[in-house]
Amino acid sequence: MSIAGTAPVLQAGTPSPGSREQSGASAPVADLLASLGVPPTLADPLGAAITFVVVVAAFFLLGRTVVRPLLDRVLDARGLDTHAKRPLRKIANVVVVFAGIAVGFGLAGYGDFLQSLATIAAAATLAIGFAMQDVIKNFVAGIFIFTDKPFRIGDWIEWDGHSGIVEDISFRVSRVRTFDNELLTVPNSQLTDGVIKNPVAKDTLRLQFLFGIGYDDDIEHATEIIVEEAERHPDVLGDPAPSVRLTELADSYVGLKSRIWIANPSRADFVKIRGEYVTNVKERFDEEGIEIPFPQRDLSGNVELNTPVEGGAALGDD
Repeated sequence: MSIAGTAPVLQAGTPSPGSREQSGASAPVADLLASLGVPPTLADPLGAAITFVVVVAAFFLLGRTVVRPLLDRVLDARGLDTHAKRPLRKIANVVVVFAGIAVGFGLAGYGDFLQSLATIAAAATLAIGFAMQDVIKNFVAGIFIFTDKPFRIGDWIEWDGHSGIVEDISFRVSRVRTFDNELLTVPNSQLTDGVIKNPVAKDTLRLQFLFGIGYDDDIEHATEIIVEEAERHPDVLGDPAPSVRLTELADSYVGLKSRIWIANPSRADFVKIRGEYVTNVKERFDEEGIEIPFPQRDLSGNVELNTPVEGGAALGDD
């Protein structure tokens, strides 16, 4: 009785010869292949492979037709430049393809393989993370530069005693051309951890210059000359108006600081306009008899001159 009672259980739990174990979304594909005469030993792996390829292709098309246009709209709304959009699109494509591979493994019934791959990837990510801390730091800094936009390509920036024109911005480094025509490759973390000066970030820029006049010169007259020359220069803005303030009583001069504004600033405009303006003021000072003094030092004390004793040379003769 016991043998007869257990026989049906053994028959139900043991797969019959020629039967196939099908799981996941690949089972209908494997059944279709089997109905077309594909041997059962090939139907399952072929069904899983076809399912995997179809899922990855579907994700790829989804990324091209839905994700990428949506991402472009978001980036356009953020006002990002073309050079900033390109790497972000690449990252989005990688994420979509990686998601498609992960989902494809799952639907194809490669669960164990996917789990093993995820474990290996996690361990590799941990090891790579320790080995590439600086690279990751610069990568994150590059993302902040793209999102915060402290400067753009073509801007004149200054940082840590360096200055130049930004030529390229990538996720890891930025390239700056100095005014001596030297190319600096700067890790992005250096441009986000410190203070960056961007004189051309706005539509206008204020220039300052300290003029020194003698203590005997007329301060009001000198101030009028400095303001007049600023108003005469075609590239100096009238609003805000030029201004001059007495800011320093130095050892040898009285300091008058001039403040003027220029529009659409660039490094070339900055140097050109300031040079022309200072030259014009200097020429007016010379015409009006206003002196630009230079540092002087007065020495006091006694000076003793030792004169040779007469006949001293004769004492030394044999």
